[in-house]
Amino acid sequence: MHEMSLMGEVLNIIQEDALAKGIKTLERVELVVGEVSNVLPDALVMAFEIFKEQNPHFITREAILKIHLEEARAECVLCGKVYQPEQKIAQCPDCRMPSGKVTSGETFQVLSYEGR
Repeated sequence: MHEMSLMGEVLNIIQEDALAKGIKTLERVELVVGEVSNVLPDALVMAFEIFKEQNPHFITREAILKIHLEEARAECVLCGKVYQPEQKIAQCPDCRMPSGKVTSGETFQVLSYEGR
C-alpha cells in the first residue's frame, strides 16, 4: 500500500511548512486526488488515521482529512472525442483506438491545511 508512504511524505512536508510558520498542531488537511492517479482515497484515509495515532503531538485527535476527487477526462488524439476514461490507457468510445491523452484526473496534491 503505497498510500501509507504518500501520506507520510505529505504530512512531513506539511509539518515542515507549518513549523516554519509557527503552526504547532494540525487540524485539517485537504487533498486533490485524481480518479486515474493510482492513489486510493480510502487507503489515504486509513493512513491518515494511523499517522494521527503515531503523531499526537502534531496531529490533533479531531484532525480531518478532506479529499476532493478530480474527475478523469481524456481526449482522443485521432478523432478529438472527449471522454471519461476508467484508466490511464483507455479506448476511445468513438473510434475504438487506444489514443486518448489524459487531460485531467491524474492530480495528487495538497490543496490546503489548517492548524494552530
